Amino acid sequence: MRIEILEVAMAMYPEKILFLPDKKILLIADLHFGKINHFRKSGIAVPMRANMKNASLLIDAINFLKPDRVIFLGDLFHSAYNQEWETVAQITHHFSACSFELVIGNHDILSLEKYGKNLLKVSHEVAIGSFILTHEPLKDVPTGMYNIAGHIHPGVRLKGGAGQSLMLPCFYFRNNQAILPAFGSFTGMAKINPQKGERVFAITKDNVIDVSSPALS
Repeated sequence: MRIEILEVAMAMYPEKILFLPDKKILLIADLHFGKINHFRKSGIAVPMRANMKNASLLIDAINFLKPDRVIFLGDLFHSAYNQEWETVAQITHHFSACSFELVIGNHDILSLEKYGKNLLKVSHEVAIGSFILTHEPLKDVPTGMYNIAGHIHPGVRLKGGAGQSLMLPCFYFRNNQAILPAFGSFTGMAKINPQKGERVFAITKDNVIDVSSPALS
């Protein structure tokens, strides 16, 4: 599924990633590597294979799209250092021809030295032309600029004719701001309430579907 913002083409994928093909930039929000191990340490029996799924999806996306830059919009890692960080390090070192950049999120608490050691350029925001990339959505977007962020983990509730409903992750495009879905497993969702003129794209297992409609709950 494609959309154009400020004359820049963007492609949305069901893997919950946004790609700017003309700029060869891959944007991913809220991976939360380490969250599964965090759950397991708390006694919650999350299957370890979920760790491999996150890593495999990231590797497959890079192999398929061949970006020059991968920009993580915050919360790359969930908390303190654990073995999943080594998986991230293996990925960044394997794709050494690609630039990996991290926009710091509230869960990104590791030292700058650790990020640098694993080939991650770190900043609090990234500017690309008229786009400002941040972790948390900006409350005030400068005139003429467009903010792309994460943090919210947006979800949209769709209702059927028989009264059934389903909550799905989504890409959420406002007038001057886009909020990306959370990439990582077990991250949860926050229900959005889209307004007239806003665009919402729900994500199923295999597709991204435009559900922009007054019928949204």
